Amino acid sequence: MTQLETETQKLKKEVHAMWGLVLGQLERSLQALHTLDKPLAKEVIKFDKRINIKDLSIERHCESIIALYTPVAIDLRFVLAVLKINTSLERVGDAAKAMAQFVRRAMVDEYEVFDQHLLAISGLQEMGQHATSLLALVQEAFEQEDSSVARRLFLEVKLLSDKNVKAHAAIADYIRDHPARVQQGLQMLLLVRKLDRIGDEAKNIAEEIIFYVEAQVLRHQSGKQRRG
Repeated sequence: MTQLETETQKLKKEVHAMWGLVLGQLERSLQALHTLDKPLAKEVIKFDKRINIKDLSIERHCESIIALYTPVAIDLRFVLAVLKINTSLERVGDAAKAMAQFVRRAMVDEYEVFDQHLLAISGLQEMGQHATSLLALVQEAFEQEDSSVARRLFLEVKLLSDKNVKAHAAIADYIRDHPARVQQGLQMLLLVRKLDRIGDEAKNIAEEIIFYVEAQVLRHQSGKQRRG
């Protein structure tokens, strides 16, 4: 095994670790949101620093590989893909932190009695589970270097987007029927958008996997072209 191969394998292990951190954050933030668990939310917010540190470590490793080994072809595509995948994972971590911050705010005076009915009709828990499964699926595609698995994700992302549209409609109805709780409704809209954005990041990761494995750029292509 060449030194370049050794370094790319190390880099892949770092990304695997980053994925584990981010998935754990997302799952804990969704649990905190579902139960309005303020101590758990605090843990999520505090843990975000570890994700940021890992993000910088992976970025520096990618830069080091490019500078020291001048990779070409598939090796270069791998490093470039990892740079973008790492950024997407860090953004998912930010979304998890934002949800945890909402839980902390929900426990202060103006949100002391948060309407659990709003949480239910928004479909937030279902969307969260779907977003988590998307990240797990695209992780499988990355670790197996399987572009066919990555392509499966595009349809799943569309299903999450459909849930987002339904959630917006349900929350809009709630705000109209409960004018005194407009603030809670608006906050819920922000959380729904965060989860929809996680789907977008999963899609971006899938595109990078296909770029790495197949040397094919999918940005600006139609859904049919993406699925192959």
